[in-house]
Amino acid sequence: MFDFHNDRTLYYQQQQQNTKEYVIPFIERSFHVKPGMQVLEVGCGEGGVLKPFVEMGCIGTGVDPHTYRCDLAKEFMKNEIDAGLASFEALSIYDDECITRFKGKFDLIVLKDTLEHIPGQEQLIPVLSAMLAPGGVIFFAFPPWCMPFGGHQQMCSVKWLSLIPYFHLLPLSVYKAVLNAANEDPTIIDELENIYSTRISLQRFEKILRSAKLTTVSRALYLINPNYKIKFNLEPRVQFKLIAAIPYLRDFFTTTAFYIVGR
Repeated sequence: MFDFHNDRTLYYQQQQQNTKEYVIPFIERSFHVKPGMQVLEVGCGEGGVLKPFVEMGCIGTGVDPHTYRCDLAKEFMKNEIDAGLASFEALSIYDDECITRFKGKFDLIVLKDTLEHIPGQEQLIPVLSAMLAPGGVIFFAFPPWCMPFGGHQQMCSVKWLSLIPYFHLLPLSVYKAVLNAANEDPTIIDELENIYSTRISLQRFEKILRSAKLTTVSRALYLINPNYKIKFNLEPRVQFKLIAAIPYLRDFFTTTAFYIVGR
């Protein structure tokens, strides 16, 4: 497992840097982020993605089903919380409390490297749409399932497993057999199986958007994920236009997809 998956402080700092350098500039190409806006991050983790928005004067709300990660966010962003600029809650986005309390509230909703972890995406996206204020948008960033590490095998504690591309595309029974034979941590196997169950592709994602009556305002497909600049010192690179234009094939070579969508 790579160091940044173990060191939550380092991960928090990397998330801030990536958001400032790539996420916010992408959003601002089509949607101006202004002070006072209400911003929700789904799957907020330690709050590293949300913090730059708060620094811009936005009011940030983070939800994450993992209590320990929300507790870290509350430590890292104590000053912002004390100032009434941020709040974090250990909730599932599907909780009735979220759906009722957040209806029509947010100018911007952010899901960065989160969508692939949430089951029932056909139900999720309409829920998010209902939480948008008039004129609000949703930012998604996610790795297509068929990309080299779309199974998140980089999470593996067995190092050689974390370096093998595409092996998550094996049938689930074979995939689990390989993980078990390598003595991978059962907790990690459970998380990898959860991601396997979602298997979000670009085609299915765009179909869900259409069904939810959401429009793609802006999209960028990346051959080299902007995250890789911080993690591996690789320069980000957008996908070749020819590859990006070919459905299904593009999923195998696109390491992340950025979308802005709205009603």
